[in-house]
Amino acid sequence: MPPRPLFLNPHLAGDPFFWPGGDTGVLLIHGFTATTAEVRPLAQFLHARGFTVAGPLLPGHGTQPQDLNRVRWEDWVQAAEDSCRELRQHCSTVFVGGESTGGILALYLGSEHEEIAGLLCYAPALRLTLPLPAVLAVRVMSPWVPWVHKKNAAGDSLWQGYTVNPLKGVLQLLRLQGQVRRRLPAVRQPLLIVQGKLDPTVHASTPDTIAGSVSSKDVEIHWMEASAHCVVIDRERDRVAEISLDFINRQLEKRTAGHVSRTQQPA
Repeated sequence: MPPRPLFLNPHLAGDPFFWPGGDTGVLLIHGFTATTAEVRPLAQFLHARGFTVAGPLLPGHGTQPQDLNRVRWEDWVQAAEDSCRELRQHCSTVFVGGESTGGILALYLGSEHEEIAGLLCYAPALRLTLPLPAVLAVRVMSPWVPWVHKKNAAGDSLWQGYTVNPLKGVLQLLRLQGQVRRRLPAVRQPLLIVQGKLDPTVHASTPDTIAGSVSSKDVEIHWMEASAHCVVIDRERDRVAEISLDFINRQLEKRTAGHVSRTQQPA
């Protein structure tokens, strides 16, 4: 039997992208072990509607699995920060979103930058379904075992990335989760959370946990009945894209209305 491939769908485009458009920018961050191929369909949808869209390739991704064992969660934050900064240089209004790990990176950036107009979190990986014994096993094994194969590595035809979970990388994800949990009260932006009902990876309590912990006054949670973890590219992806567009447009309308009301106030 030939060895299992460690990288799925290498023919897909998974490189970083920056697509100029209008004055509103949207940053989309992919998830753990994935590449920008994961968020590219949503990015194409938004770019076709006039938005400037960017997607960074997170350090340790898109190369070989051992590279994901050589980075720290701070490296992912920095890559997201750099891409967000580039967007802000071109756009007066910026939204930040992400799938899974990208979703909690979006929350991290929101806690740091109140000027971000809104957050779009798709299956945000704040809490995994990984039981405590499995977490302990990862901690014990990580110095000696580079990775473990995923149970469902066949994947979607639109998904690109590693077919294994690099264990030291998993530990960095767990540390990022802890950082984001502490920062949730500092998140004040309008927040969209989209979660698949069939998600085997992110715990079903996660959307409510986030909604109950942030300081945002405007929080929307949408459950996709027929979708699993990669909700942005699953069978309801068209609906997810429409929900995202509607959320962004409504926030832009509110910002415009607020600006008009302020400028019309008597001196």
